[in-house]
Amino acid sequence: MFVVNTQSNKIPGTYIFDGAMAMKGYALNRMCYSFNSAESRKKFKAFPDAYCRSYGLSREQINAVTDLDVLRMLQLGGNIYYLAKLTGIYGMTVQDIGAQQTGKSIDEFRAMLLAQGQLTE
Repeated sequence: MFVVNTQSNKIPGTYIFDGAMAMKGYALNRMCYSFNSAESRKKFKAFPDAYCRSYGLSREQINAVTDLDVLRMLQLGGNIYYLAKLTGIYGMTVQDIGAQQTGKSIDEFRAMLLAQGQLTE
């Protein structure tokens, strides 16, 4: 049996997406999946709160969505793959999300990636 030691593998700003988190975030992830459709993205942009409610999101999830608080959405069961569909609506990049996860500005995050050789100019 393979067991992940979540204490020693804890990386700030990341959350284990397991079965419990999948159930917790089902409505949120289902809504984000709907953004594959241009019509859904248009409806969401026009009335985000109502669109979230139509998918059964909790008030806490709705607040995280409307605040574009990616960390909070992850804590509430959001899957980063689906959340990227939501953040893309607002022009956010993976680097923007990474900056939020690490608590850095986008410039600080890019500098960190450059220093680690994970980004080229």
